[in-house]
Amino acid sequence: MPILELILLILIFFITSAIGVVTGSNSLITVPAMFQFGIDPRVAVATNMFGLTFFSIGGTLPFLQQGVFDKRRLPLLIVLTLAGSALGALLVGLVSSQTMPIIVSVSMIFVVVFTLVKPSAGVEKQENISRFAITATYVLTFFLGIYGGLYSGGYVTMLTAIYVAMFGMTFTDAVANTKIINVFSSLIATIVFAWQGLIDYRLGIILAVTMFVAAYIGAKVVTCINDLWLKRIFLTTVLILAIKTIFDFTF
Repeated sequence: MPILELILLILIFFITSAIGVVTGSNSLITVPAMFQFGIDPRVAVATNMFGLTFFSIGGTLPFLQQGVFDKRRLPLLIVLTLAGSALGALLVGLVSSQTMPIIVSVSMIFVVVFTLVKPSAGVEKQENISRFAITATYVLTFFLGIYGGLYSGGYVTMLTAIYVAMFGMTFTDAVANTKIINVFSSLIATIVFAWQGLIDYRLGIILAVTMFVAAYIGAKVVTCINDLWLKRIFLTTVLILAIKTIFDFTF
C-alpha cells in the first residue's frame, strides 16, 4: 500500500476509534474505507476485526478503576457473545456487505427515537428491571454477537442502546460493559479469521496500535463526562452515521 494511502487510513482509524468509544459503529466507516483503498472485502473485515480487539482493550482499561462493570451479568453475556461471534465469523462471505449496513442504519434510527422518547434513559440508572427484559437482553446479546463476528459495523452501538433500554444502565455503564464484551467478540472472530488466513497482519498491527491508542484516549475523556453529555454525543453521532449510511446505500 502506498505510504500516503496508509497515512490516510491511519487518520481515519484514529478519529473513528476515539469517537467510537462512545458511539460504536467504527466499522461502518473503517471497513468501507478499506474497500476504497482496494483491500479485498473479506480481508478488510478480518483485518478490521483484528484491530477492533485492541481497540476494545484500549477502551476498557480506563474503566477498570471506575466500578462500572456489571460483574453479576457479565460472565453470561460474555459466554453468549463468544458463541454468537464465532458463528458470525464463520458466516463471513455468505451475507451481502451492502445489506448489513442498511439494516444497522434503520436500527440506529430506532435507537435514537427510543432514547428521545424516554428522556431518563441512559442518564439515570433503572433498578427495577423485569425478568422478561433481562431474558430478552441475553437473547439479543447472542444474536448481536453473531452480527458482531460477521461484520461489526454498528454492533456496539446497538448493544449499548439495548443495555441502556433494557438493563437500565447509564451511558457510562453501558459504554464500559460493551467495551469489555467487545474484547471477547472481536477476539473470537479474529481467531476464526486467522484460522481462515484472512488477516493482513502487516497492515493489521499498524491499525491495531492506532486503534488501541485512540480508544484509550477516548475512554479517558469519557470517564470525565457526565451521562447527559454522553447521551447527547451518542445520539448526535449515531443519527449522523445512520443517515450517512442510508445515503451511501441509496446513491
